[in-house]
Amino acid sequence: MKKVVFFAFQGEAVCFAHAMMNVLDLDAKGYETALIIEGSACKLVGALKEPSHPQHPLYTRIIAKGLLAGVCRACCHQMGTLEEAESQGLPLLSDMNGHPPVEPWIEKGYQVITL
Repeated sequence: MKKVVFFAFQGEAVCFAHAMMNVLDLDAKGYETALIIEGSACKLVGALKEPSHPQHPLYTRIIAKGLLAGVCRACCHQMGTLEEAESQGLPLLSDMNGHPPVEPWIEKGYQVITL
């Protein structure tokens, strides 16, 4: 089985939507997929949970399917969304100086894609 993990760094909702769409598409096609929210994308955590947000349906599908591997603790703190991430119960990743490392994913055989 092919494995792909997306590290989404872009804070523009339209760019982030493409990361979510690709994760869902690959999952539907039988790939083992995961999404990690990093960088300025962490500022979207609060907005995406709102039903009025255009990408809310994608976000809720990602969460419901268990495809969100986590969010960067340091970047959520920097973007002012750490409390929001915690209140949503999102996994906070911080094994590499407060950020999620890529190496464990490579070690598990995942192709790493950054957007």
